[in-house]
Amino acid sequence: MKVVAINGSARKGGNTTHLINHVLKELEAEGIETELVELAGKKLRGCIACRKCIEKQNQKCAISDDANDVMKLMFEADGVILASPVYFTDVTAEMKALIDRAGYVSRANGTLMRRKVGAAVVAVRRAGSLHTYDTLNHFFGINEMVVPGSSYWNMGIGLDKGDVENDEEGIDTMRTLGINMAWLMKKIYA
Repeated sequence: MKVVAINGSARKGGNTTHLINHVLKELEAEGIETELVELAGKKLRGCIACRKCIEKQNQKCAISDDANDVMKLMFEADGVILASPVYFTDVTAEMKALIDRAGYVSRANGTLMRRKVGAAVVAVRRAGSLHTYDTLNHFFGINEMVVPGSSYWNMGIGLDKGDVENDEEGIDTMRTLGINMAWLMKKIYA
């Protein structure tokens, strides 16, 4: 089994990465292979509604940027973590571009994400985390994915790089998410 974690932050190694790593550590402890993909530095753009993914049904978007490489990892994985810091009460533009296009390509090709396990992770300074969390979970829902719960909503609070490590409840939530995600994957894929 494999989980790919997509970090939508523009900042590598920031709070979003810290939170993801707590989830991945628990998954790895359960023998699940993991991979972290950072969208920072990638040139992703939004869907242009060309409908080529429906026409070609080749599991790719017609736009030739970094999204197809990331989508391929998502489509091949058993579990997907989508993580984003809060940017003006929602996901980053890069994450939004990826989920719009990956969702469209997935559904155009027979719902490639169906019954995969999906989990959202949100890094927040103060407010907007629930809206961001909802955006990510809506992606999982429309793609017929299965979402594990945790001990709280999957968010950690911090501003400067590494500040989320001081959010004990947030870190505990990430650990519990990793444990629950591993448990669910073993139930589904055993």
